[in-house]
Amino acid sequence: MAKNDAPTVPPPNPASLNTALYRNIDALRRHHVAEAGKASFHDKLAEKVTDFVGSFTFIYLHMALFGFWIVANSGYIGVERWDPSFVVLGMAASVEAIFLSTFVLMTQNRMSRMQGQQAALDLQVSLLAEHEVTRLIRQTSAIADKLGIHFEDDVEELKRDIAPEAVLEAIRHAED
Repeated sequence: MAKNDAPTVPPPNPASLNTALYRNIDALRRHHVAEAGKASFHDKLAEKVTDFVGSFTFIYLHMALFGFWIVANSGYIGVERWDPSFVVLGMAASVEAIFLSTFVLMTQNRMSRMQGQQAALDLQVSLLAEHEVTRLIRQTSAIADKLGIHFEDDVEELKRDIAPEAVLEAIRHAED
């Protein structure tokens, strides 16, 4: 790393990180493993096919197969031409595309369900954090009042909890 690329603050020693962080990382890892274990045979198959289809091995294999098919059926290598008009090649490629797109969609559907669960978890954690921060602001404000320290006017707004239902309703009205 060049001198100018060095971070302004060195990263902390992993041993010094909060133990709750490690507990959360482990809980997320266990959840991911459990979710992967719940996947049906078909979901696992679709994921394996999608992984292979998204690899360079798949591209190279198709380049070699289609390249050989085209060269051989063009009469360049002296092999008997079995598909001179390339109709069979086109049909095979079309059928393959149908199946591959289905496998990809199956994998995307599963990923979408998992992302929906993650989004719900993120929302719950965010709402809990917002509630806890609001309570801390109220407590800090009460302490400041007792000590005779005056905050700015926006503290009163910060002391109010946010109702998710009200936020969703405001978003709906903004979209109309």
